[in-house]
Amino acid sequence: MAACTGLIVANLYYCQPLIVLIANEFKIPEANAGTITYLTQAGYAIGLFFMVPLGDKIERKKQILITTFASVIALLIAATAKSFLILQIASLLIGITSIVPQLILPLAASLSAPEERGKVVGTIMSGLLVGILLSRTLSGFIGQVLGWRSMFFIAAGICLLIFFVIQNKFPVNKPQFQGSYGQLIQSLFTLIKTQPVLREATLINVFSFAQFGAFWTTMVLLLSGEPFHFNSATIGLFGIVGASGALAAPLVGKMGDKGGSRVAVGYGCLLILISFLVFYFSIESVIGIAIGIVFIDIGIQGVHISNQTRVYSLLPEARNRLNTVFMSFSFLGTAAGSAYGLLLWKLGGWHVVTIGCIGLSILALTVYGLTYKSKSKK
Repeated sequence: MAACTGLIVANLYYCQPLIVLIANEFKIPEANAGTITYLTQAGYAIGLFFMVPLGDKIERKKQILITTFASVIALLIAATAKSFLILQIASLLIGITSIVPQLILPLAASLSAPEERGKVVGTIMSGLLVGILLSRTLSGFIGQVLGWRSMFFIAAGICLLIFFVIQNKFPVNKPQFQGSYGQLIQSLFTLIKTQPVLREATLINVFSFAQFGAFWTTMVLLLSGEPFHFNSATIGLFGIVGASGALAAPLVGKMGDKGGSRVAVGYGCLLILISFLVFYFSIESVIGIAIGIVFIDIGIQGVHISNQTRVYSLLPEARNRLNTVFMSFSFLGTAAGSAYGLLLWKLGGWHVVTIGCIGLSILALTVYGLTYKSKSKK
């Protein structure tokens, strides 16, 4: 499950190191080419909101298989796009159909014992995070050697292989919700209204994911320009630095099993803030950027895995819907953060981007502080 999760979520991030190559082929500004990054994230959020809840209503393995095959088609459309508009549409479709990790996570949570749920979620999240981070390394290398279209063809082949693995290895998991699809979607808003922990965890995630999206989108623009002038393969190597931080995921999960999930959220928010302070002073330093990447990725894991463990513990019969609310808003945060980062880049470059993200860190810590007394044990 961890392997499938990592390989499929990678679809969302292949495009990031390829922005410069895509801009060159379609003869458009690099910042405009960067729009495919937030269109992919926005598509993911749409898919999460409208498709993931069905996991509480229809058999999960069947839904995972159908969605994985649809992802193959979306990737092929991107690989053969004749215009940038078609690539933008394909990017949205790639996002919508790459929601499989968020179908696998509730399935894994439902199969695990309560006392081991945090560890299980952490283990699968480590696979997901390695997929997110190494996808940039792979796509940067493939893009430089074979061209950006080859990366999407390869991704389609990977997803087709995953389809057969899931078909043979995943267990059947029956749903519990008996109502209509309309009632299913309506229940999402009921969960938001009645679950304060869900609201708090989701809002903190939104601000944290926005910083994550802003950094990885604008980092490509920083490293491709002065004084670095790195190509896509070199830029992609920075994903390896971030992947080293994914080793912390199971440890964060174990902390959640011992009742320390909310404490881990606070430490994660602080690490993200520190990372952008490091980035601010690293506009010409590769070592500084690498250190900041380790901080931001460990921080994101601390926030995300801990919040996800807290959310999964609320209502076992509604895990897909809880995950829908939590993850759809989180990835809307990523999409908004990518757009926010591109806007800040146009306004004043790297320093303005980092200052804007420090502001988001302060907002996340404010939410955490305002809700700390009433939920510090959860």
